[in-house]
Amino acid sequence: MDTDAFAAVHGAEWDRLEQLSKQRRLTGPEADELVRLYQATAGHLSAVRTSAPDPYLVGRLSGLLGQARGRVAGTHELRLADLARFFTITLPTAFYRVRWWTVAVMVAWVAVAVVVGFWTARTPAVIAQLGSPAELERYAQEAFAAYYSNYPAPDFAAQVWTNNAWIAAQCVGLGITGVFPAYVLLANAVGVGQAGAIMAVFGDVRVFFALILPHGLMELTAIFIAGGTGLKLFWTAVAPGRRTRSRALATEGRALITVAVGLVLVLALSGLVEGFVTPSSLPTWAKIAVGALVLAGYWTYTLVLGRRAVRAGETGDLEQDLAGHTLAQAG
Repeated sequence: MDTDAFAAVHGAEWDRLEQLSKQRRLTGPEADELVRLYQATAGHLSAVRTSAPDPYLVGRLSGLLGQARGRVAGTHELRLADLARFFTITLPTAFYRVRWWTVAVMVAWVAVAVVVGFWTARTPAVIAQLGSPAELERYAQEAFAAYYSNYPAPDFAAQVWTNNAWIAAQCVGLGITGVFPAYVLLANAVGVGQAGAIMAVFGDVRVFFALILPHGLMELTAIFIAGGTGLKLFWTAVAPGRRTRSRALATEGRALITVAVGLVLVLALSGLVEGFVTPSSLPTWAKIAVGALVLAGYWTYTLVLGRRAVRAGETGDLEQDLAGHTLAQAG
């Protein structure tokens, strides 16, 4: 197919479709013409993709069809029912579908953190590379605990939420590389392991766990979810299964963006725990109990609502009228 000749033949139809799509009011005949041109242009796009997938022409026709579709089918308005569906079906489904990736990342992360912690604590040459004895003792005796109380609780909670939400978004958004989420998780595990080693050697390791666990149970789980989500997207690109790679990535990508949105809320909750509960005067067991309840709430939400939705055929993807049309394929 000669795309230039094809565009010259049908260019007037596309221009007319664009004009009608932008027109505020349509008469009856104009509405019929809009539908006819929309259908014809959809056929043109299919022909171009099949015979001569010119990127510029495909992009132009896709954008034109998207604009025209809004006039033909109408726009989708956000309703309370949509919010209810998101929180009771879409979000728990997306979390549920990455549950094993989350668990796998958690096991690997804990293993790395424990190994690094023990190795650092028992190898003087390694711990000496982290700072002078005076610096490490100051960190263990003062700086580690002071980190949680240097700022007012609301400001600290907002700071923690912003930082962790940004890390989670990067793990999901750059997950297709496979490298970025793995690097972030490894660096985080090494950092926590080294911090625990410093506290064990120069301070009190019980203080380390007392300050880490209340918020860390949910906060770290959120990072595991983000890392697992990113790695799942990478694996989809490597092994798309019976779907075409582009369709698999589109479907999984939309579902995994749902996870990213949900993690913003999860990390906001863990940020509140870190800002208000961790530095509070509550007994240590009470602080850890609060963190454990938050974590239990997440897994109950995911396993109960998510399992139910998946068994009902949900995938965590957008509804069909919002996800757009897909080309039928064999198998």
